[in-house]
Amino acid sequence: MEFCPKCGSMLFIKDGKTACASCNYKTDKKPKIESSEKIAQKEIIAIINEKENTTDPTVQIECKKCKNKLAYFWTTQTRASDESETKFYKCTKCEHTWREYR
Repeated sequence: MEFCPKCGSMLFIKDGKTACASCNYKTDKKPKIESSEKIAQKEIIAIINEKENTTDPTVQIECKKCKNKLAYFWTTQTRASDESETKFYKCTKCEHTWREYR
């Protein structure tokens, strides 16, 4: 982007010539067009092993598949908002998942 040397307004191109709309300054000089781009360093994405870094709380409940006594649990609203939430369990040993309605 170039500016007029007389009045400081922005110059535009008309009929292959550079001109100023404010003070009618004209020149045969072609405007120089520059562009630049900054390339940012790529962000490092951490890969989390789901088995090692679970944030779900655990509860003592028996797995119906392997009889293990410890399971992760979480709750989700699967039905209408006036009904109770659904509690899901996932066995810490065999990863069997089941749900319980309240």
